[in-house]
Amino acid sequence: MSQSAGHLIVRQLEAHGVRRVYSVPGESFLDVLDGLHDSPVSTVVCRQEGGAGFMALAEGRKTGIPGIAMVTRGPGAANAMIAVHTAWQDATPLVLFVGLIPVADRGRDSFQEFSLEGWFSTTAKRVAVLDDEHRAAETVAEALQLAVSGRPGPVVIGLPEDVLVRMTDADVVPPRSLAAAVPPPAAMEELASRLAAAARPLVVVGGDGWGDDGGKLASWAAEAQVPVAADWRAYDVVPHGSPAWAGWLGYGRADTLAARLDEADLLVFVGCGRTDVLSDGYTKGFNTPTVLVLPDPDAATHSGRINLHLAVSPSSFVAALPAAAEARGSRGSGWMEALAEDQRRYATPRPDNSPGVDLGVAFGVLEERLPADKVVTYGAGNATLWGHRYLTHHGFGSLIGPRNGAMGLAVPAAVAASLIEPDRQVVAVCGDGDFLMNAQELAVAAAHGAAPLVIVVDNGIYGTIVLHQRNHYPDRPSGTSMVNPDFADWIRSFGGHGERVEKTEEFGPALERALSSGKLALLHLVTDPETMPPGTANAPEELAEVAGFGAADAGDGGLAAADEVSR
Repeated sequence: MSQSAGHLIVRQLEAHGVRRVYSVPGESFLDVLDGLHDSPVSTVVCRQEGGAGFMALAEGRKTGIPGIAMVTRGPGAANAMIAVHTAWQDATPLVLFVGLIPVADRGRDSFQEFSLEGWFSTTAKRVAVLDDEHRAAETVAEALQLAVSGRPGPVVIGLPEDVLVRMTDADVVPPRSLAAAVPPPAAMEELASRLAAAARPLVVVGGDGWGDDGGKLASWAAEAQVPVAADWRAYDVVPHGSPAWAGWLGYGRADTLAARLDEADLLVFVGCGRTDVLSDGYTKGFNTPTVLVLPDPDAATHSGRINLHLAVSPSSFVAALPAAAEARGSRGSGWMEALAEDQRRYATPRPDNSPGVDLGVAFGVLEERLPADKVVTYGAGNATLWGHRYLTHHGFGSLIGPRNGAMGLAVPAAVAASLIEPDRQVVAVCGDGDFLMNAQELAVAAAHGAAPLVIVVDNGIYGTIVLHQRNHYPDRPSGTSMVNPDFADWIRSFGGHGERVEKTEEFGPALERALSSGKLALLHLVTDPETMPPGTANAPEELAEVAGFGAADAGDGGLAAADEVSR
């Protein structure tokens, strides 16, 4: 049956089980939008292309099926770039479709013309332009497979306006199955020997695509007496109730865990590599014998020593784990229990004794009153660090945050998560700067009846940058202050529930009202601009020893290692 290339693209998405397309419409891909009119694939109309891309990224992270974003040429593609970069650095499957000018108009500096490959080739696994209508289904199938294969990531497909309306007799192609690589038995025997001989081994997990394999790994690790830590913003891989749970590395990590990275006599990275964030700027764990489990044979994201590299997925690795007793050897439980106790102490909520809303208290209340299966989304900034520290996770897909530190992800990710799993409580944790990057996407939540809870921490500044200024340019604030509206009034204009909270004792009752409202809800927490996370200069001294924000042992240390990461 003859059909347009644009309609065939939609049929191919259906064949791959795509449930939603996140889009800001453009005249350059009208035929695809027409194909979506009668499709079971839902079209989520977004308000800005960056928000659409972030929603698609959240879809890919939660479902394992590449998230799909569709934007128009030139300015639309420019706005979507942030999601492509995030998917590239975070190893998240994403396919971005970009409408393009007609083929005949190329090379004339025509309206909104740009170089698709020139813009995206350094931050995507592949950039392709559909110039042949007969290859529409094949091109989409290849993109969806490539996005999830090896080290997952973004694929960008250009759709010339005139090619989309051409007719073709081509049909949908069957989705390609991925043959999972299996660890060689000899390599797993070597791993078991190394683990059995180690007195202080440490497993570090990260990346996407874990499903329930993280829980299986945690159970094995507890029996094998091997503590498990997580990479930055990969804290949902391992259930936090596991006896093996040792906390997380990267910005805001505990100094105790950073020290353990150097004390370990064997490091096993699974799904992630030794990056600058995880290793405090390439300073931790570099001389330690290392096993790397990463499907990328080039190990591009890992720096430093590798004694054994298994180029397989976390799922294949977990399925092939040696017997726990074989990996445990003669090692006792003291090492694992010490790391677990460090983390329990670090993650116990405590007051900050700061003016305005005390975030140490507030996030302790959040942890008590939110359901165990909550989904938490983050953007970037100091405000997220209380959530990282005090909110627990008990299954993969319960945390969505940009590992590349992109601002503005929390709100669109929360909207997407609420659409994907409407029966779960979704909470977005934002600073005031982060919130207004993509707050417009709450209009999408209102349109679809989604009901995430948004926590906005308002200190009127770009907090992490202010921290840098205080360290390097004391008493000279410049370019970091903000003036904010009443966010509670704003959310009420959408028909949602909003409250402004200025005192700590007001937070608990306000949270109860927000959760019981059944609506899109926002709590606007007003804090003092001087408030910084525990362990920084103004925090109580008794917290500094475990806070890991660079006060004691690393100068700019865990929090302040990179300006672009947390604001």
